[in-house]
Amino acid sequence: MRRLGPVLLAASLFAGCGSDLEPSSEPLTQQAPLTTTDVDVPPECQGILGFANTASFQTLDTYLPSDVVTHLVTRRATSPFVSLADLSSVRLVGQTRLEQLAGGARAQGFIGPSCVGVLDGLALSTDDAAAIVSLVNTISDSELHDVLPDAWNGAVNLLTLRPFTSVHAIANTAGIGEVSLRNIRNSATLSRPFEALVAAVNAVPDTHTGVYMARHFDWWQYVTTNGRYGYGLECFGLEPSSVPSGATVRPYLADAAEVRAEVLSTVSTANRNNQISSGVISAGIANLDALITGRSFKGCYFSYANDPWSGHTAAIFVDTVNGFSVLSETYWAE
Repeated sequence: MRRLGPVLLAASLFAGCGSDLEPSSEPLTQQAPLTTTDVDVPPECQGILGFANTASFQTLDTYLPSDVVTHLVTRRATSPFVSLADLSSVRLVGQTRLEQLAGGARAQGFIGPSCVGVLDGLALSTDDAAAIVSLVNTISDSELHDVLPDAWNGAVNLLTLRPFTSVHAIANTAGIGEVSLRNIRNSATLSRPFEALVAAVNAVPDTHTGVYMARHFDWWQYVTTNGRYGYGLECFGLEPSSVPSGATVRPYLADAAEVRAEVLSTVSTANRNNQISSGVISAGIANLDALITGRSFKGCYFSYANDPWSGHTAAIFVDTVNGFSVLSETYWAE
């Protein structure tokens, strides 16, 4: 297991910069819905595209170099821009030009305070920004490394510099670029309906048997601090240096069907008395399906007992690319 130092326990299981458009603190009192799909322009920032698609040459020329405007106007005559990635495909349009477009859109009234602006090729609403700041300030070190599998230095720098007060400071952290910021945004916002289901499952009263689920957790601490009176661990897809002591290794990864089946089994156990709203369940599972379809997962199956009178069986899954993670557990006690 690779470590960051005596204060940080981190496992890279599963390893840019932006510029300020606004003052460092986000206008958090301006509410905007979280972005729940993997897009680069949320509804609150769609005016950036509207500005690029409809503003006159003369207006665009106020905010951008003339040669850039020429390329934009020529391209939009063929087809309108539908994303920031689409805009970035135009010659001479990069992060700086996207920021200038966002500035022009704001000045011309195409976007308002609910759109923070463009950072690292990603437009963000104020609630997206707040969710990112909250996640980065509270996420465990092992989960952050899972979310940023190809940005070890960026993850270390975020852990060292937190707490953050603005998404701009996060985007400006060394080692955080377009892919990293998007992974963090997705981890912070895309699983909210599923997280509502997780909360509903955990709220069901239990007596001698029960269940527990988690969307954000430190899997390494979980498997290394439990099991004083009994322990069984089978893992799959982990780097050899990250396999916990005593674990057996399964030679194949988990797929979406395996993750879904485990989650459905746990939800069914929790809902044996029909205490969870069917709407919460259907929305949560639909959200889960959108996040796991076609993906591959690393993780572990873990059984343990912390005393002679109880037992726990858990499954941990972590997306091999973007770090999306799920923990499901059933337990009994005398």
